[in-house]
Amino acid sequence: MSSDSAPIDHSALRKKYREERDKRLRPDGNDQYIMPSGRYAHFLEDPYVKPVEREPRTGEVTVVLIGGGFSGLTAGARLKEAGVDDVCIIEGGGDVGGAWYWNRYPGAMCDTAAMIYLPLLEETGHMPSKKYVFAPEIFGHAQNIAKQYGLYDQALFSTQVTGLEWDAASARWTVRTDRGDVLRARFVAMGTGPLNHPKLPGIPGIESFEGHAFHTSRWDYDYTGGDAKGAPMDKLAGKRVGIIGTGATAVQCIPPLARASKDLYVFQRTPSSVDERNNHEIDPEWFGTLEKGWQRNWLENFATLQTGGITDKDLVKDGWTDIAQRIRGRIMETIRNSPGVQIDEKFLRRAFQECDDEKMEEIRARVESIVEDHGAAQALKPWYSQLCKRPCFHDEYLQAYNEPAAHLVDTDGKGVERIDATGVWVAGKHYEVDCLIFASGFQFGSNHMRGGGFPVVGRDGLTLQDAWAEGMKTLHGMHSHGFPNLFIVGPSQGANLISNITHNLTEAGTSIAAIVAHALERGAEQVEVTQEAQQAWVDMLTSTRRGFMGNPDCTPGYYNNEGGPIGQRELLGGAGYPKGPVAYFKYIDKWRRSGEFEGLEFR
Repeated sequence: MSSDSAPIDHSALRKKYREERDKRLRPDGNDQYIMPSGRYAHFLEDPYVKPVEREPRTGEVTVVLIGGGFSGLTAGARLKEAGVDDVCIIEGGGDVGGAWYWNRYPGAMCDTAAMIYLPLLEETGHMPSKKYVFAPEIFGHAQNIAKQYGLYDQALFSTQVTGLEWDAASARWTVRTDRGDVLRARFVAMGTGPLNHPKLPGIPGIESFEGHAFHTSRWDYDYTGGDAKGAPMDKLAGKRVGIIGTGATAVQCIPPLARASKDLYVFQRTPSSVDERNNHEIDPEWFGTLEKGWQRNWLENFATLQTGGITDKDLVKDGWTDIAQRIRGRIMETIRNSPGVQIDEKFLRRAFQECDDEKMEEIRARVESIVEDHGAAQALKPWYSQLCKRPCFHDEYLQAYNEPAAHLVDTDGKGVERIDATGVWVAGKHYEVDCLIFASGFQFGSNHMRGGGFPVVGRDGLTLQDAWAEGMKTLHGMHSHGFPNLFIVGPSQGANLISNITHNLTEAGTSIAAIVAHALERGAEQVEVTQEAQQAWVDMLTSTRRGFMGNPDCTPGYYNNEGGPIGQRELLGGAGYPKGPVAYFKYIDKWRRSGEFEGLEFR
């Protein structure tokens, strides 16, 4: 905050945050969203690749990787590096890429710097073209990983797993699919991820709309014109378009929509926090000077800064790390002005809150400085702490509201009232549209626990759903007692580094490869976490709270169960290593390197 800025009334800000949060609280919580069905059932289908007829596959496989996104790709790469060649990816889409296979909407790009978001850059030799790269490049990088490591050789695409069952007699998992495949796998890694099944808002009358409609993850370029590489959407020239949702996806696709449409109605319940992106091309000459091991250094540097740690240098220099740099500056200033002062937990909490308030004041001021319409500018200001919702970074989003075609329809936290055959109702006013776009995101949570998943049956007929009836229970977020030779891949109950998901996935892949290679070397048929080790891990996770789950100032969103009750299940599902991601990554690296794999039994 500059010296001539007005002082912030932090208590008044807390009050404003709670008032805005309370506007948006709903009794239905996560149940406000629905699975696509009826006229929208095709949103679950693949519009990009038509499944090729083939004979069902049978036989034995050393490792089955369920999911061809970066979780499956990084695990597959690490397994191949460890000498485990018999690897089969099973993927519902027509190619690898996961979310980046599905997300082809205009303007789609990563919102974490590509130098740390794209995994295995050193291994593949790929140089990102920009600080933040667009979706086609991310998809291409996923394909290159698959090619380099031979992961296409056994892959089954356009194939959904329908069931997973442990056979104790043979110590194998029986993997069944919707294409009639029956594979017997020695090990299975589930990297299904939270971002693959689109969800819809449960707005009354949603099924009655008679115009054209699609979900952002199933973008219909046949209707809009243009393509995923940025060609203008010329077919929208005479169209009235409505888009429901203003999260990270909408922030990216609204600018091109505003330029292409006759009229664009943006229906907003909660504004996103949108900081500047300052994207730029990567200099090949500079990139060539990076020394071996650079990506791990960058990853550690980012994770340290983003989670409140202190480093001498900010390698990534983005909005994620900005608050950490502010806190470091505040600490240094305090030490200079008050030698001997105690920098304790209470001081750090206060420093974080004050720095966050400063940052959000700047973000709200940025809205005011860019958006010309005063009413729209006021409605676009986010009133919550920065990490309550996923922060967004963009240099065209706010500017899009200065386009003549763009109309912000703010619902003051209430959401859309209803939908009818010709359009959308908000606060008693009807907005007629030719096309309705749902930017409502994906189902968030463990895919095997929610709709769109499949039954996982472990030892003695125990299902994973029953085993986790009172909440997720694992060691490292990966191993669950009663489910030998099964790896669950995701950030929960591990590092839980939400700002850079792929860092979690790369570390998980490294762990999977080390464990599988050790089991094969020992001739062990089964690898399973002990009940005692699992309980000890869960007890440690619940000894403290990390994140914003319980922050009373946070606006409802998928980070905090849509503002609903935070019970044991929610706490366990959102838990992370109490000492933070950096400490977890160091811990798990030491755990792997020891060769003892403490907590696991190799039988």
